Amino acid sequence: MTNYRRAHHPGGTFFFTVVTYRRRKILTLPESRTFLRQAIRQTQEKYPFRIDAWVLLEDHLHCIWTLPESQFDFSTRWRLIKQRFSKDVKTLFHKNEWMSSSKKKRRESTIWQRRFWEHQIMNEDDYRRHIDYIHFNPVKHGLVNEVRTWPYSTFHRYVKMGIYPEDWGGSVGAGSEVFYGE
Repeated sequence: MTNYRRAHHPGGTFFFTVVTYRRRKILTLPESRTFLRQAIRQTQEKYPFRIDAWVLLEDHLHCIWTLPESQFDFSTRWRLIKQRFSKDVKTLFHKNEWMSSSKKKRRESTIWQRRFWEHQIMNEDDYRRHIDYIHFNPVKHGLVNEVRTWPYSTFHRYVKMGIYPEDWGGSVGAGSEVFYGE
């Protein structure tokens, strides 16, 4: 069995990527957003964490969390979020024909990819670059031409806080340059 190495830094800040199974474009649907929000809140009640940045795309999400000072277990948090969401949307999105013997053995669904990717944020520059990456991601994937037009992002909170100007990220179009990461 593979032994995955995870960062175990109490009170750490982490960047995550979580992807739907077979890259199904289900996450931005209204019912998905509602159930995902509920799963996150329920998990935070028992296992607190702060969401520093977030972007929800059709088939994946990126986010940055900061854990409480004495805690490092983000894996349990993700397991609970994914389980709760999967249970709530099972009648909407589960596909029995996609169930492999491995998925059955592990009691998984056909909603999420099995694992997630994490990166421990090392310093302020790393933090800023990952926040920029999160907020620019809808433009990168061609979903919008301007960061400000993607509704499922903490970018709007950052604009209200005065961290970004509303036109941050420029626009993609005829002859325009895209700003990223500076």
